[in-house]
Amino acid sequence: MTSKRILVTGGAGFVGSHTVDALLCAGHRVRVFDNLDPQVHPNGWPAYLPAEVEVVRGDMRDLDAVRRAVRGMEVIYHLAAAVGVGQSMYEIAHYMESNTQGTANLLQALLDCKLQFEKLIVASSMSIYGEGQYRCPEHGETAAAPRGPSQLRAKDWEMHCPACGSDMAPVATLETKPLQCTSIYALSKKDQEEMTLLFGRTYNVPVVALRYFNIYGTRQSLSNPYTGVAAIFASRLLNGNTPMIFEDGQQQRDFVSVHDVVRANLLAMERSQADGMALNIGSGEAVTVEGVARALSKSMAVEVAAEITGKYRAGDIRHCFADISAARRLLGYEPKLHFSQGVRELVAWLREQTAVDKVQQAARELDKYGLTA
Repeated sequence: MTSKRILVTGGAGFVGSHTVDALLCAGHRVRVFDNLDPQVHPNGWPAYLPAEVEVVRGDMRDLDAVRRAVRGMEVIYHLAAAVGVGQSMYEIAHYMESNTQGTANLLQALLDCKLQFEKLIVASSMSIYGEGQYRCPEHGETAAAPRGPSQLRAKDWEMHCPACGSDMAPVATLETKPLQCTSIYALSKKDQEEMTLLFGRTYNVPVVALRYFNIYGTRQSLSNPYTGVAAIFASRLLNGNTPMIFEDGQQQRDFVSVHDVVRANLLAMERSQADGMALNIGSGEAVTVEGVARALSKSMAVEVAAEITGKYRAGDIRHCFADISAARRLLGYEPKLHFSQGVRELVAWLREQTAVDKVQQAARELDKYGLTA
């Protein structure tokens, strides 16, 4: 492939920096645009960013800065976002400004600069599904409504069939499932996806939205208590503390290695079959949240059992894991790292890290706003 000039918003972050590495290895020229949020980057520009990257510090909420960042670019990866389901429920303005307005600024900048770019790839999220898909033994597959407060207070965690009330079994979630946002974060990611795809249709430019599932791997911010659950558990274990798990720990998620996500990112740029579409990017396998804590504890040789709190948190869903058949068919995407392999790599990196455990602090914030019970 011919060398391209590529902008990666959020390029100093977890997924962004790994994507930058892969783009450089493929011979592309890369500009990183990042606001270096202290919650994620307390020490400024991270040392892992290669010297040949052009770094630009700026915020997606600053339209003039975004205009300067997009000039001269041929491909844009829009990965910048405020991340965190729980925090989004009480920092509403921040999440909507950063994610929804930030993406609006990007699209406005592309128009204002009359940029003749080749493709825009945007980071969407599995959170926009809300609950995943389920199957009732009698009534078949259905999209269930979110669990109500009375059900959660009764610690009745599983999803019930709306027709007969029976417990339903989770099945892999397809892209065709109706979207059902249960958090401000999810709503802002839905905005990002829908705005960019609408922009692509309107102005006849290729746009691909990748609905990432639960990403884990090296460079995740261990001192950010609102990052992915694997990093949160790792931070607790590194400090000799017990991982805290909401509900009963049996909720199922799809944990995908950052290396597999990066492969999907590059495939979305290189291939045209998914242009104009939103695709699931996951491992295609379900793992319980308790299973994640157990796997990390075992690999880190930390004999600490997880604390099953029996509490629920506003915005959480019960089960959601990916059907990745569309990404396989359209992109040639195939996840290569099984969770057990990915955990070994993560733990090897963790042994060289330090982390400030802020989980209790985050829990107090959620309690203060009545978001856990």
